Amino acid sequence: MKSEFGNFAGLTVFSLILIVILYLALFLYNKKGKEEIKMITLHGNSLLTKEHYLKFADLNQTDEYSDLSLNGIKNRIEKHPYIFKAEVKSDGRGNVDINIKEKEIYAVIIHNSEPYFITSDFEFIKILEFTSYNEIPLISNAKIPDKIIPGIANKSTDIVQAFKIIDAARITDQDISKRLAEINLKYGGDVVLTFSGMNYPVIFGRGNEIKKMIYLSIMWDKTKALELVGENTSYIDLRFSNEAFIGKKTGSGLI
Repeated sequence: MKSEFGNFAGLTVFSLILIVILYLALFLYNKKGKEEIKMITLHGNSLLTKEHYLKFADLNQTDEYSDLSLNGIKNRIEKHPYIFKAEVKSDGRGNVDINIKEKEIYAVIIHNSEPYFITSDFEFIKILEFTSYNEIPLISNAKIPDKIIPGIANKSTDIVQAFKIIDAARITDQDISKRLAEINLKYGGDVVLTFSGMNYPVIFGRGNEIKKMIYLSIMWDKTKALELVGENTSYIDLRFSNEAFIGKKTGSGLI
């Protein structure tokens, strides 16, 4: 009887020890690869503040960091529509750095009374509250699909035309590129450009984008020196071959 009791007691103790070992093993397995995250810092932002990005991903509450992993942080932050990709690193002491790369924004467009960014991949992204952006041209009067599908390319002939003009400006002259304020596509007609700091439009037309931008850059340098373009100018027309027509409020001329 005592022998049976001893066997039962020994089996019970062994079972308890086995349960404790399994619990500790499971606990340590779940903890493996995790660390106590104390601070999360974000870098590389331009369109939104660091605080707005972290708030979107629910990464602004320090008391909720305990269940986070580095991969979990990466997945959360990359769900933001402005972000192309994110790299997440830890110093091993609870400090986590998120380095983000935002999507390349080419232009702004108004669609169904809502402002959208257009990315280099022709993706339309609704502009969120508190977004900050400068030196991004507005595309107006463009023929675009009635229904915009998020996450895929929404190309149209007019949008492609606008991108060619933006690329030509970037390649040719950084000053022209930064000052390009609006690309009016006239619903398939001759394109008209507006530049910040200038009170006259540039009738750009269509085709030969780089050639026209080079000519516009040279012409601006020349006319600035000769003071040919100023308050009396009403428009510049680049639709002529190898010439620019300057419309004057009191006359006109070719250069």
